[in-house]
Amino acid sequence: MKQILQNLKTGETTLVEVPRPRLKSGHLLIQTTASLISAGTERMLMEFGRAGWIEKARQQPDKVKQVIDKIKTDGLLPTLETVRAKLDQPLPLGYCHVGVVVELGGPAAEFGFRKGDRVVSNGPHAEWVCVPKNLCTRVPDQVSDEAAAFTVLGAIGLQGVRLAQPTLGEYFVVQGLGLIGLLTVQILRANGCQVLGVDLDPAKCSLARQFGAETVDLAKGEDLLSVAQNFSRGRGVDGVLITAATKSNELIHQAAEICRQRGRIVLVGVTGLKLRRDDFYKKELSFQVSCSYGPGRYDPEYEDKGHDYPLGFVRWTEQRNLEAVLDLLAAGKLEVSPLITHRFPINEAIKAYEVMASGKEPYIAMVLAYGQVSEETSATSGIEPGMITAGKDNLAGAREAIQLKEAAGSTLPGSRPIVGLIGSGAFTGKVILPALRKTGARLKTIASSGGVSGTHLGKKFGFETSATDAEKIFADPDINAVFITTPHQTHARLVLAALEAGKQVFVEKPLCLTEEELQQIESAMSARKAAVAEGTGTGGQSIAAASPILMVGFNRRFAPQVQKMKGLLSSIREPLASIMIINAGFIPANHWTQDPDIGGGRIIGEVCHFVDLLRYLTGTSITGVNSSLLVKDGPQDTLSVTLNFADGSLGTIHYFANGNKAFPKERLEVFGNGRVLQLDNFRQLHGFGWPGFKKMNLWRQNKGHEAEIQAFVEAVQAGAASPIPFEEIVEVTRTTLAIANNR
Repeated sequence: MKQILQNLKTGETTLVEVPRPRLKSGHLLIQTTASLISAGTERMLMEFGRAGWIEKARQQPDKVKQVIDKIKTDGLLPTLETVRAKLDQPLPLGYCHVGVVVELGGPAAEFGFRKGDRVVSNGPHAEWVCVPKNLCTRVPDQVSDEAAAFTVLGAIGLQGVRLAQPTLGEYFVVQGLGLIGLLTVQILRANGCQVLGVDLDPAKCSLARQFGAETVDLAKGEDLLSVAQNFSRGRGVDGVLITAATKSNELIHQAAEICRQRGRIVLVGVTGLKLRRDDFYKKELSFQVSCSYGPGRYDPEYEDKGHDYPLGFVRWTEQRNLEAVLDLLAAGKLEVSPLITHRFPINEAIKAYEVMASGKEPYIAMVLAYGQVSEETSATSGIEPGMITAGKDNLAGAREAIQLKEAAGSTLPGSRPIVGLIGSGAFTGKVILPALRKTGARLKTIASSGGVSGTHLGKKFGFETSATDAEKIFADPDINAVFITTPHQTHARLVLAALEAGKQVFVEKPLCLTEEELQQIESAMSARKAAVAEGTGTGGQSIAAASPILMVGFNRRFAPQVQKMKGLLSSIREPLASIMIINAGFIPANHWTQDPDIGGGRIIGEVCHFVDLLRYLTGTSITGVNSSLLVKDGPQDTLSVTLNFADGSLGTIHYFANGNKAFPKERLEVFGNGRVLQLDNFRQLHGFGWPGFKKMNLWRQNKGHEAEIQAFVEAVQAGAASPIPFEEIVEVTRTTLAIANNR
């Protein structure tokens, strides 16, 4: 399918071919009929991308501070790589979408939608989109697709109006008569308000007058203060909605000047925010920033999980705001046809961005048309990684894949590992794939839920195809090695599916989130080993007599300094005492890693790394575990763990989320036989009391990712055992689960 993407590094806007997104639970799969370009937001992104490094930094000073802090702890080169990787991620453009529902990610009765419904959503500019049900609303028959495309922008204006709480007959000013401003003018008029619109563009002022507003044309030198005074009968206006985009602080100052005592100012757009206390103090003005389409926006419980807010407590959610805008359109109280200046078919969409970039012709609203909806619905069915279950006999019906012309490695010898990778997040693109490419393995298929990031990374690293369904990888007889780098809650089910398909498996930590999942994986591995022993293995592996491999991404044991420590410690014949301190940093409670159903929490998701590291250095099994949590509000992610080992060794892990980012992130100290090893942030290793060894320092941080992936690929190619014994992985995982459950 075709989709519009933005490159934040260069500012280039492209129309690309990507696989259709797969249907997710709680979502609607929609075939697009029309979408609207949000000129303000999309132009801002385009200009940001085209800016140089200095201008990018100037626009985001908070990000610059984060970069400086990271340089202090991780070094210059790793920090630059992180910044470049972030800017390299393609950004899907658009959020004003109309289409037809072709699949439901759940029972129709629970969704309130049916196949064939016309709906609006905040989906991007793409021929197919997958959108959470709470971000979709059915379109009334009286409203055309073209008009419905304005719904999301209308909801942004409507939310600002709701916060301003206008009443019949009040006087309001709208500063900035762009697309959202002109929609806001009409919503205020429909609410029975007198409206004064302000802008520098005479054409936009003319449109505002067409919608029943009075105007101030700043291009003609008209004075806002005097006009507003006359407009409000000398009393001052009741409220101001700022829908402009500017870096200046003057708009808020002007808004305060024209307001009456206890007037209301609502910021819908973007301005400088250096408020003058005197402006607000004398009149007791209120100031509020409006958040997008309304309550529920950016709340994962509402948007991702589909939990609606009770009507009696939250009358106007973002979905109900969308409904209200559609009702205004259906009643003829919101006119959008006069706003449309350009129409383009999706094949010519880039012309719209050329119009914005050139500035040679006026524009307000630009609509993209996608043609007729096809009757094909059955081919869109698919199973997302998180929906795959153990015991599934067939993994048929793979979704369409995109052949990547830049593919490399298709002519490599058949004895080399042939890789399928599931997941395309930032860590995958920055760490996993650069390391994997260096191994020389044949990179065949990359699968991602939306198709965009997978296709981008596929082209960049030389995959042959990009898909949106994991089963394409499992069903491919050529692929013998599967990398799983998806969100944590999908790991266990994907591992089970890959093992059943006869693949060798590398999964990023954690292996699983529950004891039940761990037991299922143990059973699956036992079945694989038995099948290989009997010569009945499946999966079409090209490497004969391959013993089953299931490796978890415990990369730190492969770090060069840890390898040095392991060699030095092997000469000690007495128990060790180890202290691991992790300055993990604060993560909000609503971050996905803190969600027990998605990320499993930081203990399962991150502490497992350090349990494995101490298990590896000690070289003997864990016999006991105790943990203590810091009692505090919010996530329980500040804790100390004590590990007892079979040889009498003692390990302590201090995982602290209440520190400061300026402090190094990780420090390991190992004591034994009158000697000490101290590792700081995987850059500096110091020895105390070691004959012939004092230090091993690196120019850049190295946590072992490349060596880890090289070891896995070599094991697959040689048909050898896993670089990390499966029994140790199970032991570490079970210990981590015990810590998380405070057992």
